[in-house]
Amino acid sequence: MECLSASATWRVPGWLIQETWYEHVAQVLTRILEEYTPDAADIFETLSSDVKREKLAWPLQSLRDEPPCPVGLEQAKVHCRLFSKQEEDVESAEDLPPLPETTELPLPNLLEIANYFEQAGVMLDKNEALRIMMALKELTQHHPVEHCRFWGKIFGTNSNYLVAEVEMTDWDEERELGTSDIYAEAMMEMTKKDGIAEENGKEEADEEDKNDELPKSKYKAPLPIPKEPYQTGANKYLYFVCSEPGQPWKLLPLVRPSDIVSARLIKKLFTGQLNAPVQSFPPFSGSEMYLLRAQIARISAATQVSPLGFYQFEEEEEDEEDEEEEQNEIVENPDFEEPKVGEMVDSLSTWVHHTRYILPQGRCSWWNPLNQDDMSEEEEEKEDEDEEDLSNHPQPQVALPLLTPLTEDAELNGHSPWTLQATSSLLPQFALAVVKSNLWPGAYTFSNGRDID
Repeated sequence: MECLSASATWRVPGWLIQETWYEHVAQVLTRILEEYTPDAADIFETLSSDVKREKLAWPLQSLRDEPPCPVGLEQAKVHCRLFSKQEEDVESAEDLPPLPETTELPLPNLLEIANYFEQAGVMLDKNEALRIMMALKELTQHHPVEHCRFWGKIFGTNSNYLVAEVEMTDWDEERELGTSDIYAEAMMEMTKKDGIAEENGKEEADEEDKNDELPKSKYKAPLPIPKEPYQTGANKYLYFVCSEPGQPWKLLPLVRPSDIVSARLIKKLFTGQLNAPVQSFPPFSGSEMYLLRAQIARISAATQVSPLGFYQFEEEEEDEEDEEEEQNEIVENPDFEEPKVGEMVDSLSTWVHHTRYILPQGRCSWWNPLNQDDMSEEEEEKEDEDEEDLSNHPQPQVALPLLTPLTEDAELNGHSPWTLQATSSLLPQFALAVVKSNLWPGAYTFSNGRDID
C-alpha cells in the first residue's frame, strides 16, 4: 500500500507545469545526458529550476489588448456639451429681462413637429429630435439668425448631413465665405485677354515681313451665368450643415446656376465629407459642398407645398412695371380658413407650390446673356444690323408662377408625382393630411389645417 501511495504521489501532475514529477525528472535527466554535465549532482536543483522556468513561459496570445473606446462614448461627450449651461450664459440670462409672451423665437418646436411626422409614418427619434433642437439653439446663439428651421437629414456613405435653413441679417458673402462674384471675375479676365490680343495684333501689323498665319478663331466662350444674390431666387435662404448634433455648423456657399445644371445630369451618393471630390460624368466643377447645396435648392424648389389659400400675394401699391416683382412675394393669409383633412387629401388641386421654380438656366429669374450693359460697341453695332433677325436672340425661359396647384406638375413615368393620404381613417377628426413626393423620396409635408411643415 505504501508503494502504491508513493507511486501515485510521484505521478500527480504539478499545478503550474501541468506534468507529473516523473515526467519532470525524466526531462532533467535528458538535459544532463545531452549537455554532458560533469557536476550534475551538484547543480541538479539548478537544472530542475531551468526546466520548470521553460515550462512556465506564457504564450503571447494570452496577453489581452486594451479594450477600445465604445463608439457611443465619443458621441455622448459631444452631446453633453449641448445640455451643459455655460457660466457666462447663465449670468447673461439673469441680467436680461424676461421676454414677453408675444415674442417669436427663431427656433421651431422640433419636438412637436417630430410628433406630427411620427403620425405620418416618418420616424424621427425623439431623443435625436431633442439633440437637433439643442444644436439649432446653439446655431442661433452664434449667428444673427432671424428665422431657423430644420430642413432635413441627408444620408451619406460615411456620415450624414443635418441641414438647417436660416435667414440672417447683415450677411455678406465675401466677408463670411471669402468668395466673390464669378461673373465679374470672368468679365475682367476676358477684358484683359482682349487687350493683350489687340496689342499683339498691332505689333504684328508693324512688322514689314510677316509670314502667312493660320486664321484665328473668333469663338468666345460664353460668360458664366451669375448666381442670384442672397434672399432672392434659389439663394433666398442660407443653409448650415453638420454630421452630428453638437459638432460645429458649417455654412454652405450660395448656389451657382452651373452647379444646378450639372447636378441635373448626374446621380451621385454623398459621402458626408464636404471637401470630398465629385467624380462623375459629365464632370462636376466643385467639391461635394457645392453638389449638396445644388441638390438642396432643387429639392426645396420642387417639394415645398402648402394648402390652397394658406399663402397669398403681398398687396402693395406699386407701378405697373413692378407687377412681376410684386407677384414674386407671398405672405401668410390672415383670413385663411382651416380646411378639413378629407378635403385636403381628395385632390391635388387643394395644394400649391409656394417656392419658385428653377429654370433650365439654373436660376429662378431669367438672365439674358445679351445684356446691353455687358456688350461691347462692336457687338451693339452687330445687334443693330441683325435687329430684324430674332432667331439669334435667346428665348426667355418662363416658369410657372407661384401658388400653382400640384395638378400642373409633370407626370413621373406615367404616374402622379405626389401621393396624398390621411394619417388615420378611424379618427378623422384627429388625422393629418400628408403629401409625399414621388420625385424626391423622403420629402413629406403635413398639415392639420393650422400648421404645415
